[in-house]
Amino acid sequence: MKVAYVFSTSGHTASYKLGKMILPQLEERRHGAEVVGMMFFDDNTYVLRDGDPLGARLSKVASEQGILLMLCDQCAIERGLAVGEPGSCKVQGTVPGVTVGCFPDLYEALGGNPPDHIITL
Repeated sequence: MKVAYVFSTSGHTASYKLGKMILPQLEERRHGAEVVGMMFFDDNTYVLRDGDPLGARLSKVASEQGILLMLCDQCAIERGLAVGEPGSCKVQGTVPGVTVGCFPDLYEALGGNPPDHIITL
């Protein structure tokens, strides 16, 4: 089974649920599903900042396991993690392997390896 995660809930969703539950399972290759992508919204984008220990771990796992890491373009611009305009911007100050975009970009990026389920946290 293939899954994609959307981190949209405000608060500590990415740092807690991803950092304490999902990421350790991925690192130990015992998550139980193939994760094909993760999309980050609002303050959850901060976990992918350059220098963030959780982001560094996630970047490594994503590279090894072929997981897409995407920031919402408008959220990233507002937080200084992307430059340009929505629909036409690029990441800055993030861990390696992060992309930026909106839902059409997410659908296109996952089109060749679509998830069976999308889980919103």
